[in-house]
Amino acid sequence: MHIHILGICGTFMGGIALLARAAGHRVTGCDANVYPPMSTQLEAQGIELTEGYDAGQIAVDPDIFVVGNAISRGNPLLEAILDQGLPYVSGPQWLAEHVLQGKWVLGVAGTHGKTTTSSMLAWILECAGLNPGFLIGGVPQNFGLSARLTDLPFFVIEADEYDTAFCDKRSKFIHYRPRTAVLNNLEFDHADIFVDLAAIETQFYHLVRTMPRSGLVVANAREESLQRVLARGCWSGVEWFGGDSWSAIGDDGDGSLVLLQDGREMARTTWGLTGEHNRQNAVAAILAARHVGVRPEDGLQALSTFQNVKRRMEERGTVRDITVLDDFAHHPTAIATTVAGLRHKLGKGSGRILAVLEPRSNTMKLGVMKDRLAGSLVDADLVFCYSRDLGWDAAAALASLGERAVVLDDLEGLVARIAAAARPGDQVLVMSNGGFGGIHQKLLTALAA
Repeated sequence: MHIHILGICGTFMGGIALLARAAGHRVTGCDANVYPPMSTQLEAQGIELTEGYDAGQIAVDPDIFVVGNAISRGNPLLEAILDQGLPYVSGPQWLAEHVLQGKWVLGVAGTHGKTTTSSMLAWILECAGLNPGFLIGGVPQNFGLSARLTDLPFFVIEADEYDTAFCDKRSKFIHYRPRTAVLNNLEFDHADIFVDLAAIETQFYHLVRTMPRSGLVVANAREESLQRVLARGCWSGVEWFGGDSWSAIGDDGDGSLVLLQDGREMARTTWGLTGEHNRQNAVAAILAARHVGVRPEDGLQALSTFQNVKRRMEERGTVRDITVLDDFAHHPTAIATTVAGLRHKLGKGSGRILAVLEPRSNTMKLGVMKDRLAGSLVDADLVFCYSRDLGWDAAAALASLGERAVVLDDLEGLVARIAAAARPGDQVLVMSNGGFGGIHQKLLTALAA
């Protein structure tokens, strides 16, 4: 089969391209911006890329066009496909029909922690010799790639609640039909497509309805929203974590991680991650792996060699004892958790945190979360916010932080202010769900100068 992918350089669609190529299909694709690292990965697999969405691409004449959810009506190539009645399908639907069919799918859903938990789960299965396939919205450093296909039945997928495509406004994860599902947490997000939290809960309920009786839902007991979802009906087994049944404790100082069942220690190890959120991610991954036969103590031991995902507290460089960190946090809850985790790791009086934020997600750009932004940054010593293309006043939103907050719409000016403020021992924590204009290298260069 020859497929031509619209929006191929996104993490998810690029992952589909790699899986399709591994399955023996001919793959071509296009995107508005064809650039490394995704373009390099794709071209290395013999995938031909075209810059832009010119309608003339219909001459490529694939068996089917696979349309990413970043493609909207008005896109020249999409309009040509529709005008000529050519065959097309969404990315998630193609994946479900051509890759996931017949697999034991382990889906990881939630507002936060999907990428990290999916990576943990894939690594636990790998260490157990189960050789899982996976499609993850990041690059797990244990594997060095975001997607792979194997001959064994287990497939781990990051199950996103965002909508499927221009023609299908259901959440992506509805297509995956997991046998094992992790529901990590559930807050309001994606204000561009959901009117309120109840609308997202309904999509999670639809996910639960697709699961078989032999399936398992691994759910966060601390989330009232998830309790409401499952109260609407669940036909699979349910395992709660984070409450009285399964949980984890640990110390960021010595790296300890202890798995508890009913308050009793089951097993312990040491690992390289920090924060309460990551300990609960670990429990979720261990319980999901247990559903396919991996003993919890073996799952815990696998995490002793787990390396976090790129862009999750990833150290990008140190200059003059000033460290620049990169993190994907972009929702106020994730921002607060990330900053608090770094503060706990550093300890009091052992270095300042300079939080650098790009409110780039659709939800943040709409200003839905602006009133929560200042509260999410209280553990930072200084805050630098890039305000370009925002439809709301970031300076006003951060006014309660006083002189600790700097808001600029000029990236070069922001870099200069950060470099001027930084001093030895500081941690410069950059948070964005995009490339942020290459600010990490700009900062390292400015600090070196």
